[in-house]
Amino acid sequence: MSVSVIASAPFLRLNELSYTVRQSEVVRHIIRDLNLTLGQYERIALVGESGSGKSTLLKLILGLALPQCGDVQCESESLRHRSWKAMKAYRRLVQYIPQDPHTSLPPQQSVARLLAEPVKRLGLGNADQAMLEQAVRQVELPPEILQRKAAELSGGQAQRIALARALIVKPKFLLADEPTSGLDLPLRKQMKALLRSVCEQNGMGLLVVTHDISMASGLCERMIVMHQGQIVEDRMTADLLASPETQHTQRLLDAVPQINLTHLASQVHAF
Repeated sequence: MSVSVIASAPFLRLNELSYTVRQSEVVRHIIRDLNLTLGQYERIALVGESGSGKSTLLKLILGLALPQCGDVQCESESLRHRSWKAMKAYRRLVQYIPQDPHTSLPPQQSVARLLAEPVKRLGLGNADQAMLEQAVRQVELPPEILQRKAAELSGGQAQRIALARALIVKPKFLLADEPTSGLDLPLRKQMKALLRSVCEQNGMGLLVVTHDISMASGLCERMIVMHQGQIVEDRMTADLLASPETQHTQRLLDAVPQINLTHLASQVHAF
């Protein structure tokens, strides 16, 4: 079952996607006949058990992998047929926030250099000091952090710098892979609030992959549930939390310790 909930005009459209891998003599279907539309201003949670296909779906959206069947479109233009130059333009529109920024940020590079790199790489000129300071202030860090090396950052600071690195090129859409998984509870709440704030301030959409269903409350108005490479639910978050339609979704909710669905649903209704 795949019921698309569109809160704004489609920005990304996934059409009949299928992705397989061969393991020994067996062909394994990671994504199977998947259809999905994502609005430019939507904030969406993508949840599912390990192996459900969430990470592969992110790679397909980023253009890091090509489906054997189907197509990914951005603003009605196919990624499959884009030139290298056009893909560079796409990577400015759609930016990625990694799960573990400490492994993706070169440890000996300064924060200033880390932030300036994507600006130059995507052909946007050179980042001046004002641009760099604005980038760190947007993620609620002081300008002094620009001189520090990545290895000197705490987990929370590294995650904010990873976010700043995505924001500095002014994208239209963010893809975040478990952005709070390595943080303690207070920092998770701060990161959730920050993601909502920067999306609202910049008019961006967000697709966040998470095992933490409670993260969707107050952040994502829409939730997608994946199971074995397919979408089994795609509904408004408050409705899904209040009355899951599939046994698989109910199991995911049951697996979250001490989850208060009534409280979470009320938080989502506060949009």
